Amino acid sequence: MSSPQRSTQSSQSGNTVVEAINIQKTYDSWLPFSRSVDVLDRATLEIGSGEIVGIMGENGSGKSTLMQVLAGVLDYDDGTVARSGRIGWCPQEPRLYDRLTVDETFELFGEAYEMSPSEVDAARSWLLTELDFERFRDRQVRNLSGGNKQKLNLSVALMHEPDLLLLDEPYTGFDWQTFQAFWDLTEDLRDRGVGIAIISHIINERDRFDVIYELHDGHLHREVVDEEGGPASTPTEDKIDCEQPDTTGGKSE
Repeated sequence: MSSPQRSTQSSQSGNTVVEAINIQKTYDSWLPFSRSVDVLDRATLEIGSGEIVGIMGENGSGKSTLMQVLAGVLDYDDGTVARSGRIGWCPQEPRLYDRLTVDETFELFGEAYEMSPSEVDAARSWLLTELDFERFRDRQVRNLSGGNKQKLNLSVALMHEPDLLLLDEPYTGFDWQTFQAFWDLTEDLRDRGVGIAIISHIINERDRFDVIYELHDGHLHREVVDEEGGPASTPTEDKIDCEQPDTTGGKSE
């Protein structure tokens, strides 16, 4: 089932949907006599419409901090972030209401997005079918499996047809079939002009990205990816000076 028709106001191919320049974010250590930590040190990143960008790095390197800065939910110390169009953010930990059903969750977020009832119905039907969890629509969130919670988490980030989609490790709890369905959906969104950033640990999925940013010691290193998953250009450090999905134990209910 195809997604609802995107608005004519959506970004056109080639437009920048988010640009972060020289972002600085420092956390003070809670240990006495310890130094503060520069989680982001003059980090620069750009995402265009119709582009899938991977953000990679070791655990604790600051990837989620970067994603929250891009989403506008976390303050930063210095630098600039410019966004264009609607934003969909899928955090690593689902922020859902346990006592609401799946249907009620769509309705709640649809109201927050100022969507009409018909728009909510169309988006809900599309996403429940696309991610194969329609049979759980009357189930409360607290009674969903981890994989189905993540499907709902992703769905509420997508339902208002964002121009920029920010996904923080969206594969959590997905079985292999859902993982493949996720990538089919992601590539369809790219074709529709959505700019997408994905935090990923899956090295053998590099060929699915157009650009990869490696975050190390607070710095972002940019690499354009060719069709074989290798670098199409020499990696550069973007400072301006002027893991595998769960394929065994995470089966959907």
